[in-house]
Amino acid sequence: MLLKFTKMHGLGNDFVVVDAVSRKVFFNKQQIERLSDRNLGIGFDQLLVVEPPSNPDMDFRYRIYNSDGSEVEHCGNGARCFVKFVLDRGLTNKRVIDVETKRGAIQLRVMDDGLVTVDMGSPSFEPKDLPFTADVSDSLYEIKAGDKDYLITPVSVGNPHAVIKVDELVDEEVATTGPLLESHERFPQNVNVGFMQVVSPTEINLRVYERGVGETQACGTGACAAVVAGIKQGWLSPKVTVHALGGDLHIEWQGEGQSIFMTGPAVKVFEGQIYL
Repeated sequence: MLLKFTKMHGLGNDFVVVDAVSRKVFFNKQQIERLSDRNLGIGFDQLLVVEPPSNPDMDFRYRIYNSDGSEVEHCGNGARCFVKFVLDRGLTNKRVIDVETKRGAIQLRVMDDGLVTVDMGSPSFEPKDLPFTADVSDSLYEIKAGDKDYLITPVSVGNPHAVIKVDELVDEEVATTGPLLESHERFPQNVNVGFMQVVSPTEINLRVYERGVGETQACGTGACAAVVAGIKQGWLSPKVTVHALGGDLHIEWQGEGQSIFMTGPAVKVFEGQIYL
């Protein structure tokens, strides 16, 4: 099969996006792994497959696959790229788009400056929602990774995250602690690991080790998780600029029961085709 695709990125977090609205497309794990290979395939962090909705009240459905072929619930940077894709392809002309994901319904809004704001829904700190193994529900937990103990804030923003506040961001710590916590026994479905340096109540530096991928240039859900964790702990204000390796995201959360709003860019890199 000759597959047409679009390569995109949100702050360096890169995607291959496929139109499964105009033509039915199916992928298996081996095909995704091959396509994601940066030497032998196209190369990407995630594959986004845009499909017709199953709910008539929705505009689209899209599915998200990590480079290892696993399907995940949510991706903030991918959501913004999805919006640019469906607009560029003429699949819709709406500026407010309602979308089905594995996590549930989300709403995306194209702003006048070309940035995209995503309603990421309300976060949860309940261990069962990640899932995370804990005897009691709390906002801060001690967990051992390797020979070190860490204080983490587990939070679900549609997918599971463990946020660690650090004094400085160190390459070695991200590279070694990230995978240890990603597959920690207390996270039975694995977890995304965020390392957050608080610059001020309105500004953080962030690096994220994503489950099934490794460290990426930026992680939209990771930015949301870090900000709400910081607000929960009293370190941050309701509006925060997140500095990732690939650029900046703007996150707003007004507190318990409220949605998180994420605003940032999406860029088309190129279009192509490849044989599966």
